[in-house]
Amino acid sequence: MKSTLLNMTAVLFGITLVASAGVGFVNMITVEPIAAAKEAATLAALNEVLPAFDATTTEELTIDEMPITVYTATAGGRVSGYAVQSMTKQGFGGVVRLMVGFTPEGEVVNVNVLEQTETPGLGTKMADEGNVLLGSVKGQKLEEKKLVDGRLAVKKDGGDVDALTAATISSRAYVDAINRAWMAYKSVATGEAPTDVASGATTAAAEQTNEPAAQEGGQNE
Repeated sequence: MKSTLLNMTAVLFGITLVASAGVGFVNMITVEPIAAAKEAATLAALNEVLPAFDATTTEELTIDEMPITVYTATAGGRVSGYAVQSMTKQGFGGVVRLMVGFTPEGEVVNVNVLEQTETPGLGTKMADEGNVLLGSVKGQKLEEKKLVDGRLAVKKDGGDVDALTAATISSRAYVDAINRAWMAYKSVATGEAPTDVASGATTAAAEQTNEPAAQEGGQNE
């Protein structure tokens, strides 16, 4: 067949059409499994941070221009707890996402780290079972902690949350996400309107990000 512009155009169009159909087919057969896996992961996280429950309702909030999801859990028709999927952008490696569970009275049940890209062996310890950050809030009401401007803070910033060794920035990010979760919990549980004002921990993290590494125990954390 003689090569002409028309022939080449037709061939290119055919290849594009076949490729597009293939991508569409792959997407069609994978979208449901991906959605199911995401739902299963969310349910697992809820079970990690909530008292026993048999149903949840969901409310979407925006705090500090970040999406925050509050799950109100019920058992036998009564509220058994609240789980908040919170986040911060102040991690050393970027975004950190947490699922924070509260009793109806506001006591922290547990914290599950959903996403983090912190420094291995330093900031990544926020996801370790029984780490010092979790130990500083689990089983406690945050309003009874030593607050700074009404917010939870690490000891270096005047609060009473123990920071991870050589990972102050990551620790501040963890605390910042919990502060946002706490604000969201109060909004849904008590009707207290959330404010679009970043917590002191966020401000501190932003200010410290460009400090010399020597101030973080010789590490860039």
